[in-house]
Amino acid sequence: MSFAIPTLHDIAQPALAARLQHLLDNKTKPLGSLGRVEALAQRIGLILGSEAPELKDPQLVVFAGDHGLAARGVSAYPSDVTWQMVENFLAGGAAVSVLARQHGIGLTVVDCGVRHDFAPRAGLVVHKVAPGTADALEGPAMSAAQRDTALANGAALVKALPGNALLLGEMGIGNTSAASMLLSRLAGLAVADCTGAGTGLDAEAVQRKIGILREVLDRHADAKTPLDALAAFGGFEIATMVGAVLQAASERRVIVVDGFIASAAVLVASALQPAVLQRCVFAHRSGERGHALMLSHLRAEPLLDLGLRLGEGSGAAMAWPLLVSACAILREMASFESAGVSRQDEAPVVGAAQV
Repeated sequence: MSFAIPTLHDIAQPALAARLQHLLDNKTKPLGSLGRVEALAQRIGLILGSEAPELKDPQLVVFAGDHGLAARGVSAYPSDVTWQMVENFLAGGAAVSVLARQHGIGLTVVDCGVRHDFAPRAGLVVHKVAPGTADALEGPAMSAAQRDTALANGAALVKALPGNALLLGEMGIGNTSAASMLLSRLAGLAVADCTGAGTGLDAEAVQRKIGILREVLDRHADAKTPLDALAAFGGFEIATMVGAVLQAASERRVIVVDGFIASAAVLVASALQPAVLQRCVFAHRSGERGHALMLSHLRAEPLLDLGLRLGEGSGAAMAWPLLVSACAILREMASFESAGVSRQDEAPVVGAAQV
């Protein structure tokens, strides 16, 4: 059975947008003086359909999966690092674990297709489609049925999560290769421009990686639609994330997008349903080469630019306090009227004649 792509409605509400802008303009501050935080507050207000938005029970999900193409040497790390890092997430020792704990964000790790069997425990959800994707140089990374299973798994996962905000994270040795190929194919860009060092390849290894990705793209020249490209270039974690993004968008959750890999999932989801982008807040511009091109293609303006390239959802967690602050400004900051503060145009004229 094919995955049913949810219908998304346009959430542009001119009347609500005008009210939100009026509220922001009448806070006790010079007009526009909170800069992009004001635009962030308005975006969250529109997503949640509220003049006093409140973010509740935020959920950060780390989608994990292995890639058959990793055997070709496209990463500086061996595939075993995927399952080892999943264990690190669950033990609370990874960067994203620390940040989620710091900010009171729920953390769930999803085995979407890791080449390892995990012991059941709190915080782990198993939606394993297969123990890693196939080698995309030999055939599609996943079959259409596997892709649709992963998409459905992502949707089911979000349905079961509380809250009104979803923060995206991922783990998968080789997944920058999948993201680079998705960007190249769906945005019509040269793969060399979309490909970077990933986990830390040197310049020579990056060129070798580009050559392999170019071969894979040529091998799947007919995979031109978003769903065909997703199956061809793979990533069970990316496909599961696409399903999660579509479901979260249909529920009007605020979707906080991490770095290059998470943005690749949003790229696919938005190619299927453009209104996905109305529900997204892009956390940061990563140091991975293709991410700036990805953000430009999506017409997205990230909140942070710190040279991050860790993944895991770490950038989304770092940006989270900005979303909380933006909502607090809308809900709690006084207006000129309520505080009894004069507006700029009500101030005494400087230099007026004294009696």
